[in-house]
Amino acid sequence: MKTITVVTPCFNEELNVRDCYEAVRKVFDEKLQGYQREHIFCDNASEDRTLEILREIAASDKSVRIIVNARNFGPLRNTFNGVMAASGDAVLLFLPADLQDPPELLPDFVKLWEAGNEIVYGIRAVREEGRLMSGIRNAYYQLLTRFSEIKVPPGVGDYQLVDRKVVDRMRQVRDGYPFMRMMTFECGGRAVGVPYTWRARKKGLSKNRAAALIDQGLNGLVSFTSAPLRFGLYAGFVLSLLSIGYAVANLLLGLILYQRLAEPGILTLIVAMFFFGGVQLFFMGMIGEYILAIYGQVREKPVVFERERVNFDGPQP
Repeated sequence: MKTITVVTPCFNEELNVRDCYEAVRKVFDEKLQGYQREHIFCDNASEDRTLEILREIAASDKSVRIIVNARNFGPLRNTFNGVMAASGDAVLLFLPADLQDPPELLPDFVKLWEAGNEIVYGIRAVREEGRLMSGIRNAYYQLLTRFSEIKVPPGVGDYQLVDRKVVDRMRQVRDGYPFMRMMTFECGGRAVGVPYTWRARKKGLSKNRAAALIDQGLNGLVSFTSAPLRFGLYAGFVLSLLSIGYAVANLLLGLILYQRLAEPGILTLIVAMFFFGGVQLFFMGMIGEYILAIYGQVREKPVVFERERVNFDGPQP
């Protein structure tokens, strides 16, 4: 019997983890009876009753496994560590505890996987969220997929069912800050997409704050596209040409209209100094992001430090 692994990261999700567990179990009991279930909850050092509830579930259901982190390592590292611990023939990389990505799609994913697809990915065709956030997300994914060497349809997240072969390839990638939604396509394999509606959260508040979202977004851009650096190169070239043209224009205006070369351009020079100083600081910060990424790689530390594992029997991959 083949095993399907579902990975659920969680941090302070006491209102949702039991619902998530029940939803996954129901899907397997009703539509995936021919498969063995493995549900891995990756607890990111929750401060509420999340871990207590998970222990109660795991005590009565040995197919539920728990990884408890020593501290909060963020959602990307936490989820990737759970995927690396999966033993299934196919792995659902990410099922959020709040069920914004619907577990009801899992049987369709499994059928497409059994048909020979190594990567079955969900496409967030419709988002149940405000227009502002939806527009920002869509713009980001358009930017990421347009300038990346890896071709991925916009709207693809971590909600992907991948074959064991893909997981083994991902294991070979030494990345201190893994960006899984692109990593699977980097590893390669036959892929197919399934559009769906990304649902609004029903219980509790999202723990993924604005600062964390920006950090994750920058990580994706730095890891899978050279667009920021290329943009800096092109912008510098264009600004240099414009500056030369502006200098020539000021020289001609000074000679023709003012019969002198100094006072009329002083304000322009001050503005230009602040403008180009800001541009330089912006691109220095951009380069700094790449340096930080390199620094994180060369340190070669574990993705997370674990405090405990529950219901994991024998040596783990």
